[in-house]
Amino acid sequence: MYAVIESGGKQYRVSPGDVIQVEKLDTPEGQTVDFSQVLMVSDDQGVRVGNPVLSGATVTATVKSHGRNDKIKVFKMRRRKHYRKTQGHRQYYTEIEITGIK
Repeated sequence: MYAVIESGGKQYRVSPGDVIQVEKLDTPEGQTVDFSQVLMVSDDQGVRVGNPVLSGATVTATVKSHGRNDKIKVFKMRRRKHYRKTQGHRQYYTEIEITGIK
């Protein structure tokens, strides 16, 4: 059994027990969060696809932790124009564990 959910503008394929990192959520650690943007569900009854989302389908998850990813370097340069710019960025994330698909 698995589902495809949307969170933070990205789509994730999840199954019960999976631990994934999504864009930062404003939910404290240990709390549960419900995702109502379920795009597809596959189970023993077959595959159900929403248009664009499935009505009545929810995915429940528990927030495990919050953190920041590794730093990436953003380098911009224009040749022959004496323009060089370097920036760094660390993206915030929330680590969740999928507990159920309804």
